[in-house]
Amino acid sequence: MAMKSIFSHFKKLDWNLITIVFLLIGIGLMSIYSSSFGRNNFLNFKKQIIFVLIGFLSMLLISFFDWRVFQTDPYLILILYFLCIVLLLGIFFFAPEIRGVKGWYKVGPIVFDPIEPTKIILIILLAKYFSMRHIEIYRIIHILISGLYVLLPSVLIFFQPDLGSVLVLISLWIGVLLISGIKLRHFFILLICGFLVLALSWSTVLKDYQKQRLLSFIKPQLSDPLKIGWNQRQAKIAIGSGGLFGQGINSGSQTQNGFLPEPQTDFIFSAIAEETGLMGIIVLLLLFSFLIWRIFQIAIRTDSNFSRLFASGLSILLLVQCFIHIGMNLGILPIIGISLPLVSYGGSGLLVIFISLGILQSIYAQSSRIK
Repeated sequence: MAMKSIFSHFKKLDWNLITIVFLLIGIGLMSIYSSSFGRNNFLNFKKQIIFVLIGFLSMLLISFFDWRVFQTDPYLILILYFLCIVLLLGIFFFAPEIRGVKGWYKVGPIVFDPIEPTKIILIILLAKYFSMRHIEIYRIIHILISGLYVLLPSVLIFFQPDLGSVLVLISLWIGVLLISGIKLRHFFILLICGFLVLALSWSTVLKDYQKQRLLSFIKPQLSDPLKIGWNQRQAKIAIGSGGLFGQGINSGSQTQNGFLPEPQTDFIFSAIAEETGLMGIIVLLLLFSFLIWRIFQIAIRTDSNFSRLFASGLSILLLVQCFIHIGMNLGILPIIGISLPLVSYGGSGLLVIFISLGILQSIYAQSSRIK
């Protein structure tokens, strides 16, 4: 009887969504394998397969739980939120410094990035906060309080330093605000305040290397091609050399010869473009479009404000990270170190996305309006 119940639950899951997810993961594994081939080191490829298996099992397990616990228990959300704050704060005391950044806990071979769960917990927290106040969203106090929830982890992340993740969190907050029904004049006030903060940060907060990255993006002709502008220049060369059908798997000159920096993480889009060409990139973009659109469909058809805002927040998070990652690789955005969801190498990000998809599958399976 128990097995029958399990199979009945599996039938209720959105297998179209799962198929798209695994097609994206497959493209990522292909590219990670190719870049590993060039370095003759397949450890990351093997680890990524383990991350995928653990993540998929986690998604299936979480899909059995009732997502309404987040809707009815604000204390649970606050506990998880402050746990993330503690983990982000502990980074400054217990994390090793890697390339000038304290951003990951390292226990033996296991590396954990607390920023990744913080993104999902913020989506849950914002969904809970605005679902309780959707009639009063016009009040500026709710915008300010929700902004404080985002500000605290953003400040801790900024001083790691990780400017890219800060921009993702702020974009997530603004996206959820727009979907919740913020007034247009309040939105423009936020934009003006944001520009003022950026202007002030240039002279008081941003470090020299962060300024150099921004300047090399704005005026690339002034940057040293062998220093700050090197990464983006190599990424553009890799994309351009891919042509229509690419140079072939394990055959990309930039990727295989080590000219393309971080081809498994920050510049995996360029590595895929070099070896699969324009046709491969079209497939990749179509898959991401289908994934984000499917999550938006679930958001539109779901039964409650909380589940609608959670699904919308997840789609916004994926959309923002994809846009920033691809923009960095194409040279239309400065390099701020954002990975490509489901595709780039990394256990923390992949596991957290699977967990969030598990919550989404729970919403899908238990909603009478989504089918």
